[in-house]
Amino acid sequence: MQKNLARSFTILAALALLSISAFAQNHSRLRGSIDASGPWKVRGEWSLHIKGESGKADFSAAVNMQRSDYFLLSSNPPAADTPVNLNPHTHHITVKEADVTVVANGIQVSGMATITSNGSIAPVSPSPVTIVITGGSAVEYSNINITFGGKAANHFGTDPLNGVVRSMSNEHHEH
Repeated sequence: MQKNLARSFTILAALALLSISAFAQNHSRLRGSIDASGPWKVRGEWSLHIKGESGKADFSAAVNMQRSDYFLLSSNPPAADTPVNLNPHTHHITVKEADVTVVANGIQVSGMATITSNGSIAPVSPSPVTIVITGGSAVEYSNINITFGGKAANHFGTDPLNGVVRSMSNEHHEH
């Protein structure tokens, strides 16, 4: 029984590595944008670099964040549309040597994110992050969802930040 279980695990691990390898050969670099709303409006650009057949990736995003119209209208009394009430700020999010796994219709990238706020290390850094890139039959990789855990979930929320994949290439150089 244990030999069969170990053999099954080895086969599944080999298939996952082959899937990551095939993905990396065709799409080592993906880029896109984030445009998410809720109590906060988050907009920005992101990039993901799959590191060959290693099962590792580097991710980066630069986003603007401010309170949304939803927040302004739902506050009691409604808040004025002023910079102080909108609380605009920026974040740079980086994940180095993240783990890449294959999921239904795409890949998942998981690791610890370093997060800045207006150019300084944020109090929520580091925090775990899960990035899922999926697609469908017409567009192979079309969607990105970024979900924060830990302290960053208190700031970004527990719902995923949604975005779009704009380009894919098979660049093979390191940064």
